[in-house]
Amino acid sequence: MYCGNCLRDNALVRALRQQAHTVTMIPLYLPMTLDEEDQSAGTPIFFGGVNVYLQQKSKLFGQMPRALHQWLSSPQVLRWASGRAAKTRADEVGELTLSMMRGEEGQQVAELEQLIHWLQEQKKPDIVCLSNALLIGLVRGLKAELGSKVVCMLQGEDSFLDSLPPTVRDNAWALLGERAKEVDLFIGPSNYYGQLMAKRLSLPMQKVRVAYNGINVEGFAPASKAPDPPVVGYFARMCREKGLDTLVDAYLILRKRNKIPGLRLKVGGSCGPADEPFVTDLEEKLEAEGVIQEVEFRPNLSRQAKQDFLRSLSVFSVPALYGEAFGLYLLEAWAAGVPVVQPRHAAFPELIQATGGGLVCEPRSAEALANVLESLLLDGAKAQKMGTAGRNAVLRDLTMERMAERVLHLYDELMATTAAR
Repeated sequence: MYCGNCLRDNALVRALRQQAHTVTMIPLYLPMTLDEEDQSAGTPIFFGGVNVYLQQKSKLFGQMPRALHQWLSSPQVLRWASGRAAKTRADEVGELTLSMMRGEEGQQVAELEQLIHWLQEQKKPDIVCLSNALLIGLVRGLKAELGSKVVCMLQGEDSFLDSLPPTVRDNAWALLGERAKEVDLFIGPSNYYGQLMAKRLSLPMQKVRVAYNGINVEGFAPASKAPDPPVVGYFARMCREKGLDTLVDAYLILRKRNKIPGLRLKVGGSCGPADEPFVTDLEEKLEAEGVIQEVEFRPNLSRQAKQDFLRSLSVFSVPALYGEAFGLYLLEAWAAGVPVVQPRHAAFPELIQATGGGLVCEPRSAEALANVLESLLLDGAKAQKMGTAGRNAVLRDLTMERMAERVLHLYDELMATTAAR
C-alpha cells in the first residue's frame, strides 16, 4: 500500500537534493511503493521484512547461510511477501515490535549490524534521520558506531502502539520513552502531534520541534469549472480507521434529503487485501440503497490519475476516527483547489485554521458530517473561496521545498548547539 511516511520522506529527500545537500535514503523492511520517482533507487534494502519476521520466530534462522538471507531480502521476494503482510494484525506483531525497539538487544541485531557496517563504508553523515519513532532501537547503535546526531521524525506512532495487546502496549510505550532520551531531536508534523508525543514520552518541549509536511505540487491544478452534478470525494486508505464508512453513511443521508440532486460519491486511495472485505461491504450497502451507480471506487491510482480524480471533486473529506498526526491527503486536495470537511479533532482544526481551506464538524457522526458537507455543496461561492484559500496556502507554505527549508533550519540549530558545547 501507499505509506504516508514514505511519500513524505521521498518528497523531503528530493527537495534536499535539489538544494544541493547530499542525502542517502535507505529503505527498510520492503521496497517503497510511491507515485513519484523513488529517491532510494540503488540503495540496498535493510531489515528485509521476511528476515526480520523469521528471526523473531526462530533464533536458529540467524544461523542459516547468508545467501539465503540475501535471497529473502531481494525486491522480488519482498514484493510478494508484502501482499500477504497486509493481512497482519497488530496483535500478531506485538513481540516483533518490542524486539525491533530493543535494537542491539533484540533478535534482529544481525540486521542492525549489517546496516551500521554499510553506513561505515559511506561518507560519515552529519545527521541520521529516522522516519518514525518505531525505529528507536537503531539509535544507540548508530550513535555509538557513527558518532552522528540522530533526529527522529514523528508520524502516527501512537495509534499503532495503542492498538497492540495491553501487556505489549504498555511495555512498548515504556521502552519508547526510555530510548527516546537518546535521540537528539524529534520533529513533529503538527503542533498537535508534537505536543501529544512530548507528553506521552515525557520529553521537554525543546527536544520536540515542529515542521509541517509538504508535497510535490507538480501537476496539481484546480478544475476549469465546478463538477455538475456535484461530487463528494475521499482519497486515503480504504479502511474503517480513516472513516470511510462514516462518509458513506453521510452520503446516504444527503441522498435521502435530496437537496443536491444527482450528488455523486468518489472514493480513491490504496486498497490492499485486508481492506477488500470492508470495501465489498460498503459496495453492497450502497447497492441495497439503490445508489451504487452514482458511486465510484478507484483503488491504487497513479499520480496523474490521482490528480485527475481530485480535480473532479466538489468537496473532500477523510473523516478519520483516530488522532491523525497530519494528513497529506488534505494538502493534495487543496493543491487541486478542493475545499475539505474534517472532524474537529487531532491535527485537522490546526491545519484548516492555518489554511482557511475548509470546515470542521463533530467527529464520529455521519449526521454532523452530512450537515457540513451540505452547507458547502449548497454554497458554491463559499466552497470555491475555501478551495482557493487552501491551494494558495499549499503553494505558499506546504510544498516539499518549504518542508525541506523547515527541516534544514532545525538541523542547523541542532548542529550549531552541538558545536557551541
